[in-house]
Amino acid sequence: MTSAAAAPEPRLTSLSHGGGCGCKIAPGVLSGILRGTSALPVPEALLVGIETSDDAAVYQLNDHQAIVATTDFFMPIVDDPVDFGKIAATNAISDVYAMGATPIFALALVGMPINVLSVGTIGRILEGGSQACRAAGIPIAGGHTIDSVEAIYGLVALGVVDPAHVKKNAAAKPGDVLVFGKPVGVGIYSAALKKEKLSADGYARMIATTTKLNTPGPRLARVDGVHAMTDVTGFGLGGHGLEMSRGAGKGIRIDWSAVPMLPEAVTLAEAGFITGASGRNWASYGGEIAYAREMSKVDQALLTDPQTSGGLLVACAPAAVAEVLRIFREEGFDAAAVIGEVGDGAPGLTIA
Repeated sequence: MTSAAAAPEPRLTSLSHGGGCGCKIAPGVLSGILRGTSALPVPEALLVGIETSDDAAVYQLNDHQAIVATTDFFMPIVDDPVDFGKIAATNAISDVYAMGATPIFALALVGMPINVLSVGTIGRILEGGSQACRAAGIPIAGGHTIDSVEAIYGLVALGVVDPAHVKKNAAAKPGDVLVFGKPVGVGIYSAALKKEKLSADGYARMIATTTKLNTPGPRLARVDGVHAMTDVTGFGLGGHGLEMSRGAGKGIRIDWSAVPMLPEAVTLAEAGFITGASGRNWASYGGEIAYAREMSKVDQALLTDPQTSGGLLVACAPAAVAEVLRIFREEGFDAAAVIGEVGDGAPGLTIA
């Protein structure tokens, strides 16, 4: 008597109510949650905490060393287990680079529906994460696993940096130029993928950008004239641009025509492939955005599109722009472009 064939495993994206950084709690909701928490004493050695919604915590050890610590995890944005693991790990490590630090090791965070996914599939997710960490030159030194309803994977990532080279998201200065490292549109691509409407070339481009480590970060942090840096992730270019604006206490202008975009992003958005997170982002911060040009619903969707493992947003003096772009190019970020500037007015974002 032959045994029945095992039922096929479900698509990974079918197990998640939201994929990648689109899983983030909307910024307006998050700020309300955090307002209800009690403030704790802040030691002098804690150079960066939660006060400016920065990318990672920074704790000074001595005159020349500080520890950078961050964590990031989410549900599947793609169906291939190895690709999912690589994307999630790359995204988590990005916050270390965004502070100007060099990663040193990571811990894995694993929540899997073990009655739904096979051991082999779960192992391939972890292998994808290991591949990203090997590319970053760091080990996964431990972690924690749980049995969960949705598949969840990510890392605690740690790095080291000279305190003199820490780059916060809140130190941009009037007259600074904004340089952005990766094209936007990942959330739109992921929405199309979930509906099985993303082309093979589109999928390849999506994987290429989301698994590209933001390695320019430590080099950029050592450039004279680089004042602030962050990575654009779940809150979209609009949300993370506003965080930089609020932190600096100055207005920011973005030249919309200069923003790099994935090739099919506009076409897919016009076809309706827009994430729910984009709408939640708009509801949270759309009132803080002014327009010096006409913006369509598609433009709005791209501005608020959640970026999983998105690019570095750098604020630097005009004299440093050539060096910043050179570093991006040398690290393989050919899409890096000047997209705007920091003004001297009140905080807020203007799209020109």
